[in-house]
Amino acid sequence: QVQLAESGGGLVQAGGSLRLSCTASGRTLSTYDMGWFRQAPGKERKFVAAIRLSDGATYHAVSVEGRFTISKDNAKNTLYLQMNSLKPEDTGVYYCSRIIFGTWAPVGSWGQGTQVAVAS
Repeated sequence: QVQLAESGGGLVQAGGSLRLSCTASGRTLSTYDMGWFRQAPGKERKFVAAIRLSDGATYHAVSVEGRFTISKDNAKNTLYLQMNSLKPEDTGVYYCSRIIFGTWAPVGSWGQGTQVAVAS
């Protein structure tokens, strides 16, 4: 079973950037399709982005397309989410997860998440 740990969150001004990281223990991330989700205060967790194992194809939610980029470094067993042009509505706790590519359904357990706060 893979254990996931997110990091890289913080407080940033609107228009700023952050890069989130997700590391895995127990299994290598290169084995799975992976994704990022976020949960805004008082709201449900929502899909943000995914990357496919087989060919590296990516998909980003409309709300973040053009601003966020998901990537993976198999050598470092790390998943990334580069977030640029951040907006206050991007505030929330960000989680990585295994994912079913195409349905964007998460698979398995969640990590502790990393908090992102964007000030206006």
